[in-house]
Amino acid sequence: MPDLSTGQKNFLHGRKRHRRIVCISRTAILLCFLFLWELSAHAGIIDSFIFSSPSHVAVCFWEMVTDRSIFLHLWTTLYETIASFLLTTAVSILTAVLLWCSSGLSEVLDPYLVVLNSLPKSALAPLLIVWLGATQTTIIVAGMSVAIFGSILNLYTSFTGVDLEKIKLIYTLRGNKWHALTKVVLPSSIPAIISNMKVNIGLCLVGVVIGEFLAARSGLGYLIIYSSQVFKMDWLLMSIILLCIMAMLLYSLINLLETWCRRRY
Repeated sequence: MPDLSTGQKNFLHGRKRHRRIVCISRTAILLCFLFLWELSAHAGIIDSFIFSSPSHVAVCFWEMVTDRSIFLHLWTTLYETIASFLLTTAVSILTAVLLWCSSGLSEVLDPYLVVLNSLPKSALAPLLIVWLGATQTTIIVAGMSVAIFGSILNLYTSFTGVDLEKIKLIYTLRGNKWHALTKVVLPSSIPAIISNMKVNIGLCLVGVVIGEFLAARSGLGYLIIYSSQVFKMDWLLMSIILLCIMAMLLYSLINLLETWCRRRY
C-alpha cells in the first residue's frame, strides 16, 4: 500500500477526531440526562413514585435478572419481532416481484395496498385477536401488519424504477423476464431492500408491542401494560429502556448486513 501524503493523513486524522467527538458527545448527553434524572428524584424536584429514577430502574432490572423472569419477557418479544420481520421481508419481496411481473395485477391491487397502508394498524389488533385468538401467532401477524403494506409499495416502486435500458439489453440478448429479474432488477434494488429492512425492523417491534398490549402473557409489551395498571413505574421504565436497547441492537445487525452487501456487490 503506497505511503499516504500529508494531506491524506491530516484528512484521516480529522475524520477520526470528528468520530471521537461525536461518540464522546453522545455519551456525555446520556450521562448528563441520567445524572439530572437521579438528582431530581432524590431532591424531590420530581415525584420518584411516578418518574422513578435510574438507580431504582437498575435495582428492578437486577432483581428480575436474579429471579430470571426478565429473560422470558426479552425472549418472547425478540422472537416475535424477528419472526414478524423475516416474514414481512420475505412476503414483501415476493409480492413486489409478482406485481412487477404482472402490470395488470399491480393496477388492480395498487389502491388496496395504498388504503391498507394508510389504515391505523392499532385498529387491526382487536380484530386479529377475534379472528386468530390471543396467541403468539396473532402478535406476529400484528407485527407484520404494521410494516408489510408500506414495504410492498416501496419495493415495487424500486423495481419499476430500474434502468429500462439494462432490461432491454437482457431481452436483446434473448433473455426472458426471469433473467431480467435476477440479473438486473433484484441486484439493482438491494439498497432499497436494505433500506426497507431498516424501517421494517422498527415497525415490526412496534406492532409486536401493540399486540402484546392486548393478547400476551409475557413479553416487554405485556410487562409495560401490566406495570402501568399496578403503578410499578420501575418495571414500566425498565421495559421501555430494554425496548430501546433491543431496537438499537436489531438496527445494528441490519447495518452489518448493509456493510456486507456493499462489500460483496
